[in-house]
Amino acid sequence: MERNSTGSSFFVWDGDVLVVNILGKPAAGRDAIGKPKGTQLKVSVTAAPYNGKATDHMVRFLAPLFGVAVRDIEVVFGQENVNKQLRIRSPKKLPSVFTEPRQEP
Repeated sequence: MERNSTGSSFFVWDGDVLVVNILGKPAAGRDAIGKPKGTQLKVSVTAAPYNGKATDHMVRFLAPLFGVAVRDIEVVFGQENVNKQLRIRSPKKLPSVFTEPRQEP
């Protein structure tokens, strides 16, 4: 699989790893998962965009929503950019925006 290829969706399964394209919104009023915007999922965080701290905050915000530890979320690219990709290892649960049924190989 190509590192940034999610096709026409904002996420794709790579085995038991969920690959998600994110459009980050730092310094927001609250931490929140927004709606998909094209091939990205909008995620707002309250942290300021300074030295990748907003991305670190985003990972800590998202981990419990997927039922995983922070260490199970890898930032593939975009640590200091609003456009980023995350790989979430074996998520135990999915936020409601992930409504597509999982495709088994």
